[in-house]
Amino acid sequence: MSQYNTKSSPYKVQVLDRALALLDVLAQQRGACGLADMCLHLQLNKSTVHRLLMVLEQHRLVEKNPETGRYRLGLKLFELGSKAVGALDLQERVRPHMQQLQRETGETVNLAILDKGEVLYLEKIDSQSYLRITASVGDRCPAYSTGLGKAILASLPEEEAEKILRCVKLQARTRTTLTSLAAIREELRTTRSRGYAVDDEENVEGVRCVAAAVRDHRGDPVAAISVAGPAIRVTKNSIPELALSVMGSAGAISGELGFKTEELQEANAKK
Repeated sequence: MSQYNTKSSPYKVQVLDRALALLDVLAQQRGACGLADMCLHLQLNKSTVHRLLMVLEQHRLVEKNPETGRYRLGLKLFELGSKAVGALDLQERVRPHMQQLQRETGETVNLAILDKGEVLYLEKIDSQSYLRITASVGDRCPAYSTGLGKAILASLPEEEAEKILRCVKLQARTRTTLTSLAAIREELRTTRSRGYAVDDEENVEGVRCVAAAVRDHRGDPVAAISVAGPAIRVTKNSIPELALSVMGSAGAISGELGFKTEELQEANAKK
């Protein structure tokens, strides 16, 4: 049942409420939706729903398949959504959390996105220690050898992550880099189950990294945040404590983007 009240509205804008409820129903469908199904979800008669659809279709907010008569969300919503996402300014929203994470851990904090099998560094807050990591904003590294990349890959559907990995050349960057698909698949399974990724000197000798994915309102991984530092400070024994801080920051950022943790738990429970 939709979150919108389709029967009455304290603001006397029942038509708008119903139109938003209809869009919400379509958004929850994996594919196109028929008129009868929408009537059932909204508890409205066919003539009312059909009139709403006609107006929404006129404004490109919904599209009708002429062969099946079924409806789906229109491209106008994509256009509006793209502008809204741009207006969110991910980096600006993330930076306060990155600053807090840097204060908690004392190590360098990075934000990156996944792009064509690589991670692209968007933001960085350096450690105040003399010995610190030298990665720069704008740098790119292979996703399979970085904590940031593995955090995002592990949060994608397995078939999507597999497709990405098969399109890149798996090369050893250090003596501990995982270079076989089987080993990386196992690493992603481990990452998925514990909620964070570890780069154990796999991208740069002497550097360890702990990362977690940042999710948008749909639960899709849109970025990852990490803590990275020299292996002499980021020891294997310190990783679990660092991971709690990193996951906490990733969760807080995801919450600001509209993600609800319980939705992921429900999705995982159904698998």
